[in-house]
Amino acid sequence: MANLIYLLQEYGVLIVFIVVLVEQMGAPIPAYPVLIISGALAMNGGTPLAGVLAVALAGCVMADLFWFSAGRRYGKRILKVLCKISLSPDYCVSQTEDNFKKWGVKSMIVAKFIPGFNTIAPPMAGALGTRLPLFLSFSLLGGLLWSLTGILIGVYFNENIDEVLDILSTMGGTALAVLGTLLALFMLFKYIERRRFQRAMQTERINVDQLRALLDAGHEPVMIDARSATARQLDPPVPGALPVDGNLSGLLGALPRDRHIIVYCSCPNDVTAASVAKQLHEQGYTLAKPLHGGLEAYNSAFRAGETVIVGEQFPAVDGPR
Repeated sequence: MANLIYLLQEYGVLIVFIVVLVEQMGAPIPAYPVLIISGALAMNGGTPLAGVLAVALAGCVMADLFWFSAGRRYGKRILKVLCKISLSPDYCVSQTEDNFKKWGVKSMIVAKFIPGFNTIAPPMAGALGTRLPLFLSFSLLGGLLWSLTGILIGVYFNENIDEVLDILSTMGGTALAVLGTLLALFMLFKYIERRRFQRAMQTERINVDQLRALLDAGHEPVMIDARSATARQLDPPVPGALPVDGNLSGLLGALPRDRHIIVYCSCPNDVTAASVAKQLHEQGYTLAKPLHGGLEAYNSAFRAGETVIVGEQFPAVDGPR
């Protein structure tokens, strides 16, 4: 801690920029303590507040532009990569899509205050084709709000910051051990939570080979698209598939109980599809199964040019908006 204080006093602007940039790129490095300490030091002769704010904002915008460009170039693929390294990959994609469905690019204003979402939101905006000037305006506003909040906390507590820093400095290795233990416990909790959720979503799945066998045998399975409206903008649905759109109860009257029902999504471990399939089982649709591998597996098996008519065209069911 003493070394950090020294570095901030000697190289305040550079340290703030590097820490903020690395954190906004997705590394698990907390930048807020650096902003708080920098704000407090600025009141005691350190780097001017305007300088701290400027470099923090620059770090935010540079990281946002990098991920925005990656999303525009690679689309859904970059989102899957980011969610695979997330502590909660089963929720990552769906939560991001839900936030964008509700708020659009305006969600960038608060994205940096939501762990995980701050890294996923910029590539999502790029993948959805958001115009760069519009993205930049909300990225700047969100970065300004996030950076200024941390700095102002330091300004407000600047009279007491010296006492806190003295305590942390004397703790030395003990402080690092405590922080390391808390981080390990947090990661263990997330792992246990994820395993519990995966066990709850365990159900019999159908793979693309079995789906092809159903089609070859003359069956006409009903396809259910469990993805969000935002996800359907990124990847077109299976021909004839019915969207859930959060209104599964509205679909029940249109679904036959004597037909195979195949539910798919584009989320890790097919969790959304499995959840919808389990709800269908509870309503007596015993032939409902999630598609293993989701839309990606379907697209790989039924390539362009192999026109596959799956089921009949049921009428769309409008859900709540």
